[in-house]
Amino acid sequence: MADTLNELGPIGYLIVEFPGNRMTGEGLPILVDLVDRGLIRILDLAFVMRDKDGVVSAADINDFDGDGRLAIFEGASSGLLDDSDIEKGGQTIAPDSAAAVLVYENRWATPFVSAIKRGGGQLVAAGFIPHDDLVQALDAAEASSN
Repeated sequence: MADTLNELGPIGYLIVEFPGNRMTGEGLPILVDLVDRGLIRILDLAFVMRDKDGVVSAADINDFDGDGRLAIFEGASSGLLDDSDIEKGGQTIAPDSAAAVLVYENRWATPFVSAIKRGGGQLVAAGFIPHDDLVQALDAAEASSN
């Protein structure tokens, strides 16, 4: 197991909110393509609902899958996400919304991370800059340079 863990790329997560519980599935083919091309590996996928009163609950994939497009993700849950993760994820979304919580490995970075480790280095942090924050920072930088 330790050898397998040494060969992991950085692990990330996303919480994607669907206001009003409306999931179109438009992003699903892109997610499948990322997996098929070996860029990411899905470690866990869970669906969360938050009702109008703010109560959070886990949702079954079938709750959203009216046309069968989500069937490919059935069984994608590894158990990494527990009830507290579902609750925390649900608290990040607005009432009367649903969310997908995705834990994934950045497979594209695995060879790089492995080489760093073989060279005596170690990955000590990874993270995301939310898109809206990046756009705001770039806008502010542009405004201050003018």
